[in-house]
Amino acid sequence: MGKDLRIKSKVFSDGAMRAPNRAMLRAVGLKDEDFEKPMIGIASTWSEVTPCNIHIHDLAVSSKKGAKSAGGVPFIFNTITVSDGISMGTEGMRFSLPSRDVIADSIETVVGAENLDGLVAIGGCDKNIPGCLIAIANSEVPAVFVYGGTISPGVHDGQNIDIVSVFEGVGQYNSGAIPEEKLRSIECSACPGAGSCGGMYTANTMASAAEAMGMSLPGSSSNPAEAALKLQDCEEAGKAVVGLLEKGIYPKDIMTKEAFENAITVVMALGGSTNAILHLLAIAHAVQVDLTIDDFNRLQKKVPHIADLKPSGKFVMEDLHRVGGVQAVMKLLLEAGYLHGDCLTVTGKTVAENLKDAPDLAEGQQVIVPFDNPKRKDGPLIVLKGNLSPSGAVAKVSGVKVKRHTGPARVFNTEKEATAAVVDNRINDGDVLVIRYVGPKGGPGMPEMLSISAILVGKGMGESVALLTDGRFSGGTHGLVVGHIAPEAQEGGPIAFLEEGDMVTIDSERREIFMDVSSEELEARRKKWTAPPLYRKGVLGKYAHNVSCSSKGAVTDYLNG
Repeated sequence: MGKDLRIKSKVFSDGAMRAPNRAMLRAVGLKDEDFEKPMIGIASTWSEVTPCNIHIHDLAVSSKKGAKSAGGVPFIFNTITVSDGISMGTEGMRFSLPSRDVIADSIETVVGAENLDGLVAIGGCDKNIPGCLIAIANSEVPAVFVYGGTISPGVHDGQNIDIVSVFEGVGQYNSGAIPEEKLRSIECSACPGAGSCGGMYTANTMASAAEAMGMSLPGSSSNPAEAALKLQDCEEAGKAVVGLLEKGIYPKDIMTKEAFENAITVVMALGGSTNAILHLLAIAHAVQVDLTIDDFNRLQKKVPHIADLKPSGKFVMEDLHRVGGVQAVMKLLLEAGYLHGDCLTVTGKTVAENLKDAPDLAEGQQVIVPFDNPKRKDGPLIVLKGNLSPSGAVAKVSGVKVKRHTGPARVFNTEKEATAAVVDNRINDGDVLVIRYVGPKGGPGMPEMLSISAILVGKGMGESVALLTDGRFSGGTHGLVVGHIAPEAQEGGPIAFLEEGDMVTIDSERREIFMDVSSEELEARRKKWTAPPLYRKGVLGKYAHNVSCSSKGAVTDYLNG
C-alpha cells in the first residue's frame, strides 16, 4: 500500500457522512477508484481578451493529462486575466495591479473550497504570474507554476518589432518623424500570435524569476508560447505536482529567502522589469519570507547585467530560448558563484542538481555578454531614497547614459493631463515631469505609465526629460524614469507637496532622489494639505481601502500587520 496522497480531499473521499459530496463529484465523472487518488487543481488563466492567454486552455489540458498519468485526479478551473497592453493609457489600467490579487484570491478560494491536494497554475500576462505564485503560497499545497510562454517578434521593414515599438511609434508620429500610414503598418505587424510580450518585460521577467526561485520546471520559462515544448512543459508539470505530494514538498520548502535571492539575481542579470520588485515583495509576504526593498539594492551591487535584451537591448525572449534559455543563464551564474545552488525546487532536486547536466549557452551567441564585459558591472534595477521618497522609489537604469539629472518639477495629478502636455510640446528638455496621485491607493491601482514614457522616447526626449511617479512603469519602459515613489501622494508622501518649479534631483550612482525644498517648508506645505477622498466603489474601492505601500509590495492581506 503506497503513501496516501489525499492531504486535503480525504475529508470527503471516505465514509457515509460524505456521500453527498461524492455524489456531486460523480456527476463530473469520478468513479469509486478516483476517490482513492489525490485531487489536483489545474488553474488556467485562459481568456480571449489578450494574446498572452489565448492559447492557455490547450496548455491546461496538457497539464491535466500529465497529472492523470501520474496517478492524480485533475480538474481544470479558470480565473481572470487583464491585458496591460490593451488597457495601457486608459482608465482600465487601474485594474491591472488589483487583478494580481483577484487572481491570487480566486485560485486560493477554489483550492481551499474544493479541498484540492495539489495545484498546477498556468499564467501568461504580467499579473498572472505573481497572482498564481501568491495563490500557491496561500493555498499551502504542493504546487508547480507554468508560464504560458513568450510571443514571437513581429517583423516590419525587415526588422523585428514588438508592442513597445507601437507605443514608441505614437511618439514618432506625434513628433512628425513618421507618417500615420507607417504607424498603422507597425501596429498591424507587432503582435503575430499567442504569447506574452516578447522582450524582458514583466511577464518574461517574472517567468524567469519563478524558474530561478525553483517554482517552475527547469528550462520552461523561456520556451515560446507556440512551441511544442510548451505543451510538454505543462504535461511534465502535471506529473511533477504528484511527485511533490509523494515527497511531501510544499511551497514554503522551496520559496525560501535564498530562493528569492536567486530570483533577484536572475532578474538583475537579465535586466528585468521594475515590476519584479513589487511582485517579489508581495510573493515573499504571502509565504512569510522576510524580504525587504533594501535586499534589492544589496544584490544589485553584486550582480552584473549581462543580457542584451529589450527594452534597452537588441534581443527578445525567443532569441534567449534559441541560445540556451534561462536555464543556461542560471548555469552560468551558478558556476560564477552568484546563485545558491542548494535551494530545493519543484523537481525535488536542488538548483545545482538541476543545472549539473543542463546545456551551456550556445557557442558564438550574442544575447548574453561575458562577465568581463557586462552591459553594467552591477544590476540595472535600483532603489532610490531621499526627501522625495523616504520609503524608496524604483528606477531601471539599463541603457540610460544620464547618471544625474536636476531640473524643475512639472507637476500633474493625472496621466491624461501630463500626456496632453507632452503631446502639445509644453514639456521641455531638462524638465522633471511628475505624475502623482496614481499610487496603489491614489490611482487606485497604481497604473503603468508606458504610454507617456514611450511617447517621450518616440519624441527623442527619453533621457532629456525625467519622468517621476508614484504609479508604475511597464517592463517595456526605458529612459530616465522613476516609479513606485513611496509613500504615495494619497498617503501624504512628500511627492504630494511638490510644487511646480521646485528643483528635483535624481542621482542613480548615489541612489538618491530629492527636491531642493527645506524640511521646514515641506512641513508648512503638509499642514495645508488635505488628502483627496479614497475611491469607494467596487473592486477598486476594496483595493484602495486595503492595499499597502508599494515599498511593501502593494499587498492586500493582513499578514504580519
